[in-house]
Amino acid sequence: MVTTEPVVNKAGRYSLEETARLLGVHRNTILKYANSGKMLFTVRRGTSRKCFSGAEILRFWRATF
Repeated sequence: MVTTEPVVNKAGRYSLEETARLLGVHRNTILKYANSGKMLFTVRRGTSRKCFSGAEILRFWRATF
């Protein structure tokens, strides 16, 4: 996990891979957090893939530190 706050647009939506890169962890770690309910996500209609809001990424990072 990165020690500096990620720079994100609070209203933006980020893919699983982008979220992992921003937080400095593996994508499987993000999946684990999402599946356990520690990180909230939405599902994109067109692709059925998980995405994370910038606000959720910041909330999760701040709760971790």
